[in-house]
Amino acid sequence: MKKFLIFWLLCLVGFSQNTESFKQANDLYNSGYYKEAIVRYDSILASNQHSAELYFNLANCYYKLNEIGPSIFYYEKALQLSPNDSDILNNLGYAQKMTIDAIQEVPESGASKLLNKTLNSLSVDGWATRCVGLAFLFVILFLGYYLSYSEAKKRLFFVSSCGVLIVLFISLGLLFKKDSLDNNTHPAIVFVKEAGVKTEPNLRSETSFTLHEGTKVLVIEDYNDDWIKIKLLNGETGWMTRSELKAL
Repeated sequence: MKKFLIFWLLCLVGFSQNTESFKQANDLYNSGYYKEAIVRYDSILASNQHSAELYFNLANCYYKLNEIGPSIFYYEKALQLSPNDSDILNNLGYAQKMTIDAIQEVPESGASKLLNKTLNSLSVDGWATRCVGLAFLFVILFLGYYLSYSEAKKRLFFVSSCGVLIVLFISLGLLFKKDSLDNNTHPAIVFVKEAGVKTEPNLRSETSFTLHEGTKVLVIEDYNDDWIKIKLLNGETGWMTRSELKAL
């Protein structure tokens, strides 16, 4: 019991310190001390505390310093935790306009586009939370059906519970699909001013094309400790050194 109380006391102290650091970082940002604010925000991340607001504020600091790669990276990190946040989406759009590479995404069919939009409307945790809520609602409606004596109420509870159950199964399917996509899709951001993408994983191979800071790529293969195979949204592939990228 004593160890348990000490553990929670330490957690409470750590949370209080991070809250104060976050406030101090915000004050520094509002005063125009962006580099100093970054140090404060990084100290919170170092304590393993993460939130969409923290990543968003950190991205804003880098954006103000015209460091496009880090700003896009942290906007994307914020978007992973809060996919529908309009402020994050707007600021990410502004940062992306400052990148050099104009990569046209391969057009999707109507059904595929709708599915991806639905999947990306929530994070994995968001879909899991929705499934738990629907399961809880189904149990309540089923109990209402079981305990009701009125035929009309029984019919209402039965139809409602069936509807919720169908939505629950659909949501579970979307949850597993989203989790699978996240596990098999590894986006990264180019973190150097300019990088030559090679046809093979060695420096002597031919340069296939050039990418610039802030461009988003998909990591599709880890060759060794030095080389990574990437894919662009337009389908082009090539090899980059690990030091040129930062995985999301």
